[in-house]
Amino acid sequence: MSEENKNWQAICASTELTEPLGVRALLGDEQVAIFKVKNELYAVSAIDPFTNAAVLARGIVGDLSGKTVVASPIYKQHFCLSSGACLEDEDVSVKTYAVRDNGGQIELAQH
Repeated sequence: MSEENKNWQAICASTELTEPLGVRALLGDEQVAIFKVKNELYAVSAIDPFTNAAVLARGIVGDLSGKTVVASPIYKQHFCLSSGACLEDEDVSVKTYAVRDNGGQIELAQH
């Protein structure tokens, strides 16, 4: 689906994102973690699939095996911010979301 055909929801001003710290937002009833890393935006489910706790926005962001990842603050599994894949368990992943900066406003695409 092209960007113009998506239903975008404003989340926050882009000035509210501080690299590489995450912020948590609601998209409908889904909790989403949004990150800005090296001027790239990423959005993944905020729910750690190993604990069902909404903690990924508080995870540590870094580079692992050439991938930009967030480490869960609980058990330290790493999730690729672009694909949602867990680097330690290929059977586990988190949902990813389309995110953009639209004139200084961070927006997420609703499904």
